Amino acid sequence: MSTIRVLAMLEATSIVGTAKAVLEFAKEATKGYAGYPRIDLTIATFDRGEGENCVTEAIRDIGTCHEVILERWRYDTQVIPQLRSLVARRGADLIWTNSVKSHFLVWWAGLHRSRKWVAFHHAYTTTDLKTQLYNQLDRWSLRTADRVLTSAAAFVGELEGRHVRPDCICVQHMPIRPFGGVSENQKARLRWQLGLEPGTRVLLSVGRLSHEKGHADLVRALPRIRELAGDAPFRLVVVGEGPERPRIEKLCRSLCLTDIVTLAGQQSEIDPYYSIADLFVLPSHSEGCPNVLLEAMAAGVPVIAAAVGGIPEIVTHGQNAILVKKRNPEDLASAAALLLHDRELCGRLVSSARGILVTKTPEAYFKSIASIFSQACAMPAGEAAGEAA
Repeated sequence: MSTIRVLAMLEATSIVGTAKAVLEFAKEATKGYAGYPRIDLTIATFDRGEGENCVTEAIRDIGTCHEVILERWRYDTQVIPQLRSLVARRGADLIWTNSVKSHFLVWWAGLHRSRKWVAFHHAYTTTDLKTQLYNQLDRWSLRTADRVLTSAAAFVGELEGRHVRPDCICVQHMPIRPFGGVSENQKARLRWQLGLEPGTRVLLSVGRLSHEKGHADLVRALPRIRELAGDAPFRLVVVGEGPERPRIEKLCRSLCLTDIVTLAGQQSEIDPYYSIADLFVLPSHSEGCPNVLLEAMAAGVPVIAAAVGGIPEIVTHGQNAILVKKRNPEDLASAAALLLHDRELCGRLVSSARGILVTKTPEAYFKSIASIFSQACAMPAGEAAGEAA
């Protein structure tokens, strides 16, 4: 097909993770590439009365067609007729979903029977019983998609366990743009805002404050890091917001760490934080292909990460990152102390990490996704996963 009309469903209200990747795809779709189909893209977002947010602003700035689905709560049945009408009005050849809810809505509305469907699985969170129940919906919906993308090979077995056909599964890592750079004035201003004394090293962690991100493990590692670091002053700066914040704050108080931990909250501009970081720490219990890992490497920050999910597919221990066991504060402390003392090792990790990024450009991401869309649209009706299931 020379042109594929794609409806991408996006639930995010901040430009992180899934939203960032879809927006990168949208930017590349405006360019057009020889040998690849033209993508006529529409992005649909959900609105419960909040109105404009940074995601909808970004869609408008790119110039991508934007549609809004109004809903009263998470699984509002009135969404179904709106979604059917939207698909018909836009003449969508293919629907691209990026979350459990959107997967389920496409299946529930029966749209997989009349349109090609590519679902992107970005890993599950298990923060509470309700979320776990929502995750189970994929058992019904994903097996009916024409293609199921996943951000890590580590999740392929999980998808197969949910009756997704192996020949329908494609592993797709996230894209990353080159680091834009931050002025010395911006760096100095941020350090002043954070109350950092000259010479204080910065351990940075970026991510939603939820249990599976492992921030509590990192906080528990700090007393040992302080012991191993000796006289070298440091501060842990955590960027992100979420339900774990009260627990993390309580843990910091109980361990008498409030003087060396800053919870910076959600930030619309993250580059300045990478620019002042001496180490980046990702202590997650589960991950796919984390954007923050790629961002840290693009910014030239040495990385410590838990060896979970797709992380070992991206980086190699001792070569371009230091990998540690998950839920292991002692491992985190030893790795952090090592890099705080060994600047030569930090330099080698950063230099080696640059080689990874050249294969994960937004252009490469667009071409890969566009090829998958083209393959799905070329599938005869009788070969769709939904009819085989």
